[in-house]
Amino acid sequence: MGSGLSSFLLMCSSTTSVPAAPPESSLGDLPESVVGSVLVYLNPQEICRLASLNRAFRCASTAEFVWESKLPNNYDLIVSRVFDDKGFCSNVCKKEIYARLSAPNPIDGGTKKVWLDKVTGKACVLISSSGLAITGIDDRRYWNWISTEESRFRSVAYLQQIWWFEVDGEVEFPFPCGTYTLYFRLQLGRSGRRFGRRVCNSDHVHGWDIKPVKFQLSTSDGQKAITQCHLTNLGKWNLYQAGDFVVEDSKVPMKVKFSMTQIDCTHTKGGLCVDSVLIRPK
Repeated sequence: MGSGLSSFLLMCSSTTSVPAAPPESSLGDLPESVVGSVLVYLNPQEICRLASLNRAFRCASTAEFVWESKLPNNYDLIVSRVFDDKGFCSNVCKKEIYARLSAPNPIDGGTKKVWLDKVTGKACVLISSSGLAITGIDDRRYWNWISTEESRFRSVAYLQQIWWFEVDGEVEFPFPCGTYTLYFRLQLGRSGRRFGRRVCNSDHVHGWDIKPVKFQLSTSDGQKAITQCHLTNLGKWNLYQAGDFVVEDSKVPMKVKFSMTQIDCTHTKGGLCVDSVLIRPK
C-alpha cells in the first residue's frame, strides 16, 4: 500500500507541471514617454540623478520636450543675445542649450555675465564695475583698480576719497517674465592676504555713516524704485538692494537703468570697493 502511493505521487510529479510565475515588472519596463512625462515636473538636478537608474530613465532624460520645459519661453531671444552663432539653437539639443545658458556667459565685451537660475529658470545678470559709469574713475587721486579673487571679474574699483560719489549703469536684456531684484555688491575696506590669511585695510574708510547712500532704478516701461541706507559691515561684501521690477512681456527686451549716489559735498567719503551690480529673480 505504501509503495503504491509513493509510485502514484512520483508519476503525478513527473506528468504535471506548475505554471511558471510571470516575471516581476520594474521601473525599467516603463515606456520612455511615460518616464519623460514625469521628469518634466522635476528640477534639472533631480533629472540628472534619475538618469543613472536604468536605460529608460537615461533615454528619457535626454528627451527634447523634457529640457524645453526647463527653458524660459523666450530662450531663443536669450540665445541670440548671449551667443554670436545665429544657428546655435538648430545645431544642438535642448539639454545642451540649457547647460550652456545655466553657466555664466560673458556679454558686451566681457563687462557683463548672464546665466539662468537653476531653480526658477529665470535670468541672472551681473554687471562688472568696469561696465559702470563711475564719476572720477580715471583720476588716480580718487579711484584705483584692484585685482582680487573675490570678484567674478577678478578686479574691483576702489575709492580712496572723493566729494561727489556717483555710479551709474544700464543693461538691456530679454528677461523672462517675473519679478527681479537689483543689488549693488560693495565692501567697506580693501581686502587682501597676509601670511595666507584674509585681512582688510580700513585706513581710507570714512564718511558713509554721515549721510545715507541713495540707490535708484528705472525701467523702459516706466517702473521706478528708490532706497536709501548707510553702508555698514566693514570688511565684508554686502548686497545693497536698489529695488524690484516686474517683467510682463518676455518678448520685448527690458532696459534697466540704475545708480548709486552720495553727493552731499559737505564731507568726503572713501575706502569703498565697488565690485558689481547683480540682477536676479526675487
